Amino acid sequence: MLNVIWLAMLLVAVLVAAFTGRLPEVTAGAFEGAEKAVLKVALPLLGVWAIWLGIMRLAERSGLVQLLATALQPLMRWLFPEVPAGHPAVGAMVMNMAANMLGLGNAATPLGLRAMRLLETLNPRPGTATNAMCTFLAVNTASIQILPLTAIGILVTAGAKGATAIVITAFLATVCSATAGVLAAKFFERLPFFRGDDVAVEGIDAKDARDAPAETLELEQIDVRPLSALHRIWIALFCTAFAAAFFLLVAPDFFTRALQSIRPEWAAPPTPKEFADKSLPVRALMSVSLLAIPFLLSFFPLYAALRGVKVYEQFVEGAKEAWATAQRTVPYLVAMLVAIGMLQKAGVIDVLTRALSPALRVVGFPAELVPLVLMRPLSGSATNGIFIDLVQRLGEPDGFISRLAGTIYGSTETTFYVLAVYFGSVSIRRTRHAVAAGLTADLVAVIAATAICTLMFR
Repeated sequence: MLNVIWLAMLLVAVLVAAFTGRLPEVTAGAFEGAEKAVLKVALPLLGVWAIWLGIMRLAERSGLVQLLATALQPLMRWLFPEVPAGHPAVGAMVMNMAANMLGLGNAATPLGLRAMRLLETLNPRPGTATNAMCTFLAVNTASIQILPLTAIGILVTAGAKGATAIVITAFLATVCSATAGVLAAKFFERLPFFRGDDVAVEGIDAKDARDAPAETLELEQIDVRPLSALHRIWIALFCTAFAAAFFLLVAPDFFTRALQSIRPEWAAPPTPKEFADKSLPVRALMSVSLLAIPFLLSFFPLYAALRGVKVYEQFVEGAKEAWATAQRTVPYLVAMLVAIGMLQKAGVIDVLTRALSPALRVVGFPAELVPLVLMRPLSGSATNGIFIDLVQRLGEPDGFISRLAGTIYGSTETTFYVLAVYFGSVSIRRTRHAVAAGLTADLVAVIAATAICTLMFR
């Protein structure tokens, strides 16, 4: 489908330019888009990717990912009642969800593919998706996002001063979308239209499932024993310092009075200007967004060091993956930014925006975000290019539209791509309700993102 969309973008741009006399501008737009993709996007993002890939490797090596996976185990019993307890598929799905929550995309995809292959061993009807498969895909496409790293990186490279403001908005939007995705999957699986006469996914014998030829997870064993008492004290002191910073931002007047009661000449640290005239709940959300990145950038290395991990060496090993990530991403960026540049120079984007503005203005949704919303379920690389172009074209990376775009980008998923890759890996032809559940989650994410960003940033 992306082949058709990309070709249509090129043809529409050329045809419109031919009728409006803008062919020279379209040619210039194509080359400007290619230059922007490499020099103004990929290279600046390379540093951002290196930071987070290094930090996330520390999270893996220290056992934080495994601890998160263990915490999610009780939830799995409710989400996937068809999967026997202790089946290898449970471990793969938990690790996939944990990796997605922490932004470990490189680890999440192979674990997700492994989980699908293990779920296929429980499938009494090969070629038809089971309830567990559809629910897993709904959870995967609507994963709760703790850190929308790519969106933050794009805003930072565009010059945003408060790029981390979208951390809490994306988290809240993904909580809404994940809840909607799971509930939709549970609802749709009961409908006769999606069940079908030849779908029998219930009642598989647990012993038969355990005896099925399932792959064993080739995951490195990480030491996750409890920290010593001294190490726990260090962690407690560290968290206390950040808790104090949080309350200082939320209630600065209280801290001012407390300091002046000790020494009248003392004054409280300055409060960020954007916190002025905000209600207490909004200040709390903005404080979490402001402190989240500094907390993680310091907590992960500290925890890893307490676990005996050589933090510098492991950070460098993780950061090395950034170059390979950039190499894989550049061709997609060039393709999409060339097409977008041609459409923009031909005037197509402006016409589309003006045509949809009146209707969308009624519901408070910026018409500039329509291309991003429509493309997001189809292709992550295409949406990435649209998001980058939008932020740079507006020139306001800290503005409402840029932050809303970043929140939508960070809280939705490439639903059709994920379904194609995951179901294709086990030759599933009948996807049943997986598409409906995934698109429901995407729609709820867009609605929730708009409402939350309107509350916080307008």
